[in-house]
Amino acid sequence: MKKYNIPVEAALEVIGGKWKVVILCHLIEGKKRTSELKKLMPGITQKMLTQQLRELEEDNVILREVYNQVPPKVEYSLTDYGWSLKGILDSLCSWGEQHIEKNHPNKEDVLIQPQSIE
Repeated sequence: MKKYNIPVEAALEVIGGKWKVVILCHLIEGKKRTSELKKLMPGITQKMLTQQLRELEEDNVILREVYNQVPPKVEYSLTDYGWSLKGILDSLCSWGEQHIEKNHPNKEDVLIQPQSIE
């Protein structure tokens, strides 16, 4: 059994890293196929995306739905447990926006596309 010094370690074990929070923010906006997530996250490799999705699924934060059709169709969505992270994700997004505004007078210089997780 894994032991933690403080509870935030448990949270970071589930959502930590560069990509998991980004994936979750995109899934707040609705179900996504792997290819859609890849387009929304051009900096991620296919291998890393697959790994991050598997880990989030193992932690019961996202649901992987496979449709029995040709070609195969797979969609990802948040579980109820995943939705419990919405407040945290909203706060992170808000803080990130304030950080960009504070450090970059023209936020369009650093934001590739408008972001919203509401």
